Amino acid sequence: MKNFVFIILVLILSVSCKKDLVKEPAKLIEKEKMIDIIYDLSLLEAIKYQQPLSLDSVASNPTKFIFKKYKVDSLQFAQSNIYYAADYDSYKEMFDEINARLDKEKKSTEKKLKAEEKVAKAKKAAEAKKKKLKETPKDSVKKKLIKKVNIDSIKRMRRLQHKGL
Repeated sequence: MKNFVFIILVLILSVSCKKDLVKEPAKLIEKEKMIDIIYDLSLLEAIKYQQPLSLDSVASNPTKFIFKKYKVDSLQFAQSNIYYAADYDSYKEMFDEINARLDKEKKSTEKKLKAEEKVAKAKKAAEAKKKKLKETPKDSVKKKLIKKVNIDSIKRMRRLQHKGL
């Protein structure tokens, strides 16, 4: 009987100790919307880190713009963030999803940049080829002669230096 009472007391204590650390705020932001907000704020922080001067030219505060975009205020965001952060596993899942979205966007951007580089290289090669085709035989002979004269004059200078003149 003593064991039974002890087990009941332990169960009651464990249930009563499992109170929520943070109460749900009155205006809790939905989880998906919260993920979108944190994603946009992460992009904003990345821009600030990579190009700090790029956001100086913006007249308004970009963070306020994001809050306005999602129709939330900073207090509502802070309270919701604290609430979601209280449940570590759920909060980690949110950030894993955000990280996956950022990685996907990064890969997409890298592919676009590589494609643009290929196009730029192809244009440059085409322009060089076009320029070479425009060059007349006289021009190429002239270039060869100038090169030969330059080499000959360098050789003469070296001979004179060796002779001590």
